Amino acid sequence: MIINNMTKFRLTAIWLCLLMPLISQAQLAGHNTRGDYALLSGTQAPPGFYIVPMFYDYSADKVRDRNGDEFAPLGGGGDINARAGILGLSWVTEKKVLGGNYGFSIWPAVTNNALGFPALETGIGASTGLADLYVQPISLGWNRNRADYVAGVGIYAPTGDFDIDSNTNRGLGMWSLELFGGTTLYLDEAKSWHLSALAFFETHGKKEDTNIRVGNILTVEGGLGKSYMEGAMSVGLAYYAQWKLTDDDLDTDVSLPSEPLLSKHRVYGFGPEVSLPLASKQKLYGFLNLRYFWETGARSTLEGNTFLATFSFPVPSIPLQ
Repeated sequence: MIINNMTKFRLTAIWLCLLMPLISQAQLAGHNTRGDYALLSGTQAPPGFYIVPMFYDYSADKVRDRNGDEFAPLGGGGDINARAGILGLSWVTEKKVLGGNYGFSIWPAVTNNALGFPALETGIGASTGLADLYVQPISLGWNRNRADYVAGVGIYAPTGDFDIDSNTNRGLGMWSLELFGGTTLYLDEAKSWHLSALAFFETHGKKEDTNIRVGNILTVEGGLGKSYMEGAMSVGLAYYAQWKLTDDDLDTDVSLPSEPLLSKHRVYGFGPEVSLPLASKQKLYGFLNLRYFWETGARSTLEGNTFLATFSFPVPSIPLQ
């Protein structure tokens, strides 16, 4: 049977809309953008107010089916890019709740997404605009001699444009509730070596104007690293892992082909991370964090690379003398 380019493109677009976990066109993806946390992910920042600009870039040229094989329509070449600029505002207080410091934060984001398929001589142009809003109304942090702990609640609000029939969505069209908790373990008395893990459990409401409900998702992020300069600088190996735990509720009579791509997805990422102080002799202005992930072990989802650059500026700056 001969399938023309337009038919192949339409099938491919359907599956990309179903599977892309990071691009806002994703129809059955969750909100968690893997890799936001890594080294010291189980440690809350000291009390204070922080401005946190973040740049996020994800690219992929492969979609893996449930067996780990490359999905055929992209076998001849393709390119998927998602970029986001995020401005986080975070306040960690000295108020104690259950013995831990209480904090909260808000994370508005602007995304730019693009798809291209040279092999199919077609593509979907870039789409730029406001994405879904993330808020952490509760974040608690505890510090012990050889370990730190964090726990809290996050909420994703559907503020980005969404239409179930659109290829240029910048939001997912649903509310999501996220529960998180994690720890940083210090492996020596000086607290220079550390191992961290932070887990997020994400559950979702129904998508706008549909009865579709995305399955529950578990994401774990952390790293193994070493700190220098009294903790102001860190280097190490970062990781993330994500699994969809439950089936999506499609609630539809539409017959979808290629069953191997409808399985619950999973993906792993590993790569280097470095965190550097931004300071003069008189003041510490903030920190710059850089990390890069190579994805592997993908099933029923994309497999690509992630780059994140994060600044963290305490307000006011911290005097050093």
